[in-house]
This record gives sequence, structure tokens and C-alpha cells, in this order.
Amino acid sequence: MIHDAQLDYYGKRLATCSSDGTIHLFEVDGKQQKFLEALKGHAGPVWQVAWAHPKFGSVLASCSYDGSVLVWKETAGAGFAVIKKHDKHQASVNAIAWAPHELGPVLLCGSSDGKTSLLTFTEEGVWDVQMIRSAHSTGVNAVSWAPAIAAGAFTQPDAAQSVGLVKQFATGGSDNNVKVWEYSDEKKTYEIIHTLEGHGDWVRDVAFAPNIGLPRTYLASCSQDKNVYIWTQDALAAQSGTPAWERNPLTDPFPDVVWRVSWSMSGNILAVSCGNNRITLWKESPKGKWECISEVNENGPTPA
Repeated sequence: MIHDAQLDYYGKRLATCSSDGTIHLFEVDGKQQKFLEALKGHAGPVWQVAWAHPKFGSVLASCSYDGSVLVWKETAGAGFAVIKKHDKHQASVNAIAWAPHELGPVLLCGSSDGKTSLLTFTEEGVWDVQMIRSAHSTGVNAVSWAPAIAAGAFTQPDAAQSVGLVKQFATGGSDNNVKVWEYSDEKKTYEIIHTLEGHGDWVRDVAFAPNIGLPRTYLASCSQDKNVYIWTQDALAAQSGTPAWERNPLTDPFPDVVWRVSWSMSGNILAVSCGNNRITLWKESPKGKWECISEVNENGPTPA
């Protein structure tokens, strides 16, 4: 069973991972795919893969049920090889995500042991590991980085410039909660700044929408309770010191467990993957109402 599939930054290579513990790489050219190689290094099912930004080279990360995270790098003529094994977790590592490239080569990991960790390649050429031990006590299922560009950067450039780069991420857990974390310069670590409650079962995925400087932050979450919520935060409210998050259901509960949510590159279309083998695409109307614009099943896309 294939658990994840990710295109690289240029959309030219595809990485897939599966229950047999392998990662397969393909070259993509239009509708044609060419198998390149199989990467073997995990001792259990591989849940997710993630490509780093190309400014750091051809680098791929993977996480597995075996409790490890592997970082692979391609070298000319030799294919991909493991350059780092991160094995500090005591249970399945369920989710990984590279930070926005402006923050450097930083990989965020979430595990069933209730911890998150940050794997950073430092200027000294070594990997630094920082463990956050009290993320979600019953397990971390999903992680997502916030855009590095502050909300409102276009409408209020002076205020956004004073904020600098945004260093935040979200996690979703088996405690039914979504948590938003922010880096503390004083404590040199990430701390919880918001706990978003509302789901009635395990949170399966979280996803910050890309932000091109518009005055609102969007965060999507999906759950085993069959709901998808869109959490929004207004930039003016955030700057005033009362950054409340508003929760809106995407629609009535879906017919089955919702496993994944993913935003388009422009941040205005949300793809929702449901347990009924259907993917739906959603877009916010000018009136602020989310509408289904397309549906994809095994037979291909159909208009909503």
C-alpha cells in the first residue's frame, strides 16, 4: 500500500513510499513516468516523504513506523544515499515537514511517542536535534509549518517588517487537538501559543495555507470525526495582542474519515482526501463561503 506521494520543487521527480518499507523515485515528463530507483533503509512501513528546497541540494526525508527518520541526498552518478538517521523517537514517526527555506534546512517530525523533534543542519556542518517532549500526550499524527511571510505583509508592510520572519508550526494529535507553536528567542525553543479545540476524534492532518502577504492566516485540519475545519486568524487581531482563531467547518461532516488536507501553491484551493476514495477540491467564495468546485475518484475528475 502506498502511503504518500510527493513531487519535488520543480515537479520533475516523484517520490512514493509504502508499507513494504521502500521509497520509489520516478522521473515525471508530462503524463509519462520513468522509474529511477528504489530506496531501502527503513525496517517498517514508510508513512511520509518530503523534498527539501532545491537550494539545499537534492535532498529527501522519510519517516517510518520503525521510529526513525532518514535524510537522503543525491550525489552525481551514485544516486541517493542516507546522510542522516534520526532515531531519537521511541515509537512510530508519523509526519515530517521541511521548514520554509528562509528558516534554513530544518526538518520537523511528529511521533506516536507524543513528541515532536527538530532536525537542523547547522552552519558547522553537523545535524542538531531538538526534542519537544510534551506535544500531544497520546501521539502526534501531523505537522505543518506556517509561511515565513507574515500575514498582512502587503497591506501593512511596516508592521510585517517589524515582525520579521514567522517561525511557527502546527501539530495535530490523538488528543483531538490542534496546537500552534512559535519560536521563543528567549528560551531558544518552540512553545505552544494556541490550542485549537473542536474535533471529536483524532486529528489526522493539519495544513497551513501558503501566504502571499494577505491579511489573514488559514489553517486546515481534518479528523477521524469526519470533519474538516478552516481556522482563520486576522493579521490585525494578531498584532493587537489578541490573536483569536476562528473555526469554520468546511461543510457538513464527510461520509468517512478524512485523512489528508492539502493547499494549492496559491493557497486558495484546498484538496480533501476522504476514506470513501474521493478527493474533493474546495474554494472560498467572495462572500466567505467554502464551495466544492471539483471531485476526483478512480475514474478521474468531475465538476462539482
